[in-house]
Amino acid sequence: MKRNSRLSLALHTLSHMAGDPDRVRTSAAIAEHAGTNPVVVRRVLGRLREAGLLTSEKGHAGGWRLARKPGEITLADVYLALNERLVAGRENADTPECAVERALQERVAAVLEDIERSLVKRLTETSISEVRGG
Repeated sequence: MKRNSRLSLALHTLSHMAGDPDRVRTSAAIAEHAGTNPVVVRRVLGRLREAGLLTSEKGHAGGWRLARKPGEITLADVYLALNERLVAGRENADTPECAVERALQERVAAVLEDIERSLVKRLTETSISEVRGG
């Protein structure tokens, strides 16, 4: 997985959070640790908050904290919250006029969708706490 992806950032951050789930972490501290910008962190973690995986607190002592126990957060939860596909899906391109090209695109799209479903299923089998080794 590429190091600069939103999914990588989210999984890395949540795995660290799993080690001390009650600790509040600031966007700035997470960004410094991950080697990215706090704005990027807030965008990514905001998606996780919307999915009910994190909570955020505003103010001087504010920051991010896990909303659920680490063992209850699966890799699939994170993946789906970010809506970041690792497997290319159907493109919204025009339907080709060539019947062979159209059939090929439909078949390949069906295979990729099957792979995506299998990926999500496999990701449900691992929790953040398991990634951390706990």
